Amino acid sequence: MKISFRRLLPKSHTTSGTLRNSFDRRTLVVGSVQGGLGMLLAARMGYLAVFENEKYKLEAESNRVNLSLIPPRRGWILDRHGTPLASNQADFRVDAIPARMTNVAQEINAVEKLLQLDPVQRQDLGDKIDKARGFAAVEVASGLDWERFAAVSVRLPDLPGIVTQRGFSRYYPNGPSVAHLIGYVGPASAEEYQKDHDPLLITPGYKVGKDGLEKVFEKELRGSPGARRVEVTASGRIVRELETREDTPGKAVKLTIDGGLQDYASRRIGLQSAAVVVIDCLTGGVLALCSMPAFDPNSFADGIGRLEWKMLNEDDHIPLLNKALRGLYPPGSTVKPLATLALQQHGISPDERVFCPGGYRLGRRYFRCDAVHGSMDMRSAIERSCNTYFWSMVDRVGYDTIAPVAKLLGLGQEFDLPVAQQRYGTVPDSTWKMRRYDQQWTAADSLNASIGQGYVSVSPFQLAVMTSRIASGRNLQPSLLYGQPKPLGPELPFTPEQLAVAHDGMFRVVNGAGTGRGSRIDIDGVLMAGKTGTAQVRRMISRGHVADWGSRDHSLFICYAPTDAPRYAMSVVVEHGGFGATSAAPIAKDVMTYLFNPGKAWDTLLALEKGWGGTAQERLDARYRQYVAQYGVGAPKVSAEKEIQKAREAENAQPAANEAQAPPEPESAQDTAGGQPAGAAPPDSNSQAESNSSGGTP
Repeated sequence: MKISFRRLLPKSHTTSGTLRNSFDRRTLVVGSVQGGLGMLLAARMGYLAVFENEKYKLEAESNRVNLSLIPPRRGWILDRHGTPLASNQADFRVDAIPARMTNVAQEINAVEKLLQLDPVQRQDLGDKIDKARGFAAVEVASGLDWERFAAVSVRLPDLPGIVTQRGFSRYYPNGPSVAHLIGYVGPASAEEYQKDHDPLLITPGYKVGKDGLEKVFEKELRGSPGARRVEVTASGRIVRELETREDTPGKAVKLTIDGGLQDYASRRIGLQSAAVVVIDCLTGGVLALCSMPAFDPNSFADGIGRLEWKMLNEDDHIPLLNKALRGLYPPGSTVKPLATLALQQHGISPDERVFCPGGYRLGRRYFRCDAVHGSMDMRSAIERSCNTYFWSMVDRVGYDTIAPVAKLLGLGQEFDLPVAQQRYGTVPDSTWKMRRYDQQWTAADSLNASIGQGYVSVSPFQLAVMTSRIASGRNLQPSLLYGQPKPLGPELPFTPEQLAVAHDGMFRVVNGAGTGRGSRIDIDGVLMAGKTGTAQVRRMISRGHVADWGSRDHSLFICYAPTDAPRYAMSVVVEHGGFGATSAAPIAKDVMTYLFNPGKAWDTLLALEKGWGGTAQERLDARYRQYVAQYGVGAPKVSAEKEIQKAREAENAQPAANEAQAPPEPESAQDTAGGQPAGAAPPDSNSQAESNSSGGTP
């Protein structure tokens, strides 16, 4: 039998004292724990209240107060008279920040209805939204009236990704006339933001320079942002404005450009594809730097859409190319005054005569001149633009005597100017050809180059510099910033008598029996001297204007005035314009007239514009409306900014078109077109060797 020892132990009794002692111990433990927790909470609250007071005060304030940057107003770009070429205008605008939107489609649809956007505008907005990254703002609309701006403003609590702004937008008063010179602005790209992560770059409404002087002077024009503090509700509705710190505008940039002349010359180009450059012969200041057709920089600032890009991209006149600085063309006969200076340096007497029977024979080849000029000396050879004279002389002395003078006068050179890009062109010689093609220089090369054909390519700006140096007799350095002239440079290494020969020949071109006599001006006794040029683009049966546009000759004209005390030098290049005397010279005549009698010049231009369909801006707007009517929302989607950059890179990577390969040998007499179309003005120099391309297109 088992006995339980538990049963044998005496039973314990729980007394009131035992219970009281047990309760007291539990109370002590629980109280100690509670006290410890209380002390921890008190310590934490004290830490938060004392040591992190500023932090949470700032966070609480940020929930109540919204702080936003105010984009700085860009500095103005002014002409030499203080007239704005690029300014700012007060603007009501609406932007979208896709990253803040809770329902992109719903919010965009609401804004489109409030702003009454048309189908093309809605399509362009959709493209911008698709390309937006992060918190980058997308412009929905700008230049709004108060009613539409207010309609969106009152709906902002329901549109968390929409921002309304009252600020300033970039404005170009002369529109296309300054597009290539000034450039344009636009929202910063993702690549630009990644360089410095400046929050200003993603501030709604802020834009950076994208091309031209806007890009070159970005740091000077940018300014410093302001800030605005407003009290808001939990839903984001603005209660009141607390404080505003104004922005600091960017610095103004003043140019040597004459704004009135720039606008006039650009508009006078009319329907042509051309460049006009005017330089002050006293200081070297650039007074006009025009390239037309062009784009409207105001529309680029708002973000170019599909249709506008399609319109510009399909234009065979290439409105995105700055022809004045980046277009390259054979100079044609405009180099003949230059050649006379080189020949005189080499010992050729300006009175020596050469008989022109209508051409020049080189071995078995016959180079055909434009007419039977008879006996020619140096002055009359410039006046009548006799190729035979220059072929004969250069065949005697070699082109290597001409090339150094061409470079001295500015051809084939790059200049110290605050511009985005320039192109050198080519002034060839025997060393250059051996280096580039591993070929010997030939006599045929010399004959082609002597009249500005073959391998030779220059920009309109270089031609203007050359003309200013010939006119002034000094090594002028072109400048673009007003008040910062370049040193005039030494006198050219030519005697006054040698310069007088070139001057006399150019005077006769316009005021004698020369090729530019139809462009003579006589304003208050002011006379102009000049030289026509016609640069052959490709082999043709018909010369001048009788061919499709892309196959016609380039038309060139250089000039200066007054002839007795040169003040203004100019170059005009008209792509595929035909003879120099028929296209380029009339433009130069009217632009030079503007410099001495603006009223008379405007009367001429306004009459011409009636037949052209209005001003350049009006024609651009009309063409855009035609594209809207024709294509609607059917244009393909593009990234215009990237496409423009690709065009720039391709243009810079590609050598001048007539450098791409050696031009063919001179054609035989039976393959060479002679004479001229019936009724045409007397042509000037035209080479019979084929140039591979215009050099003016990328």
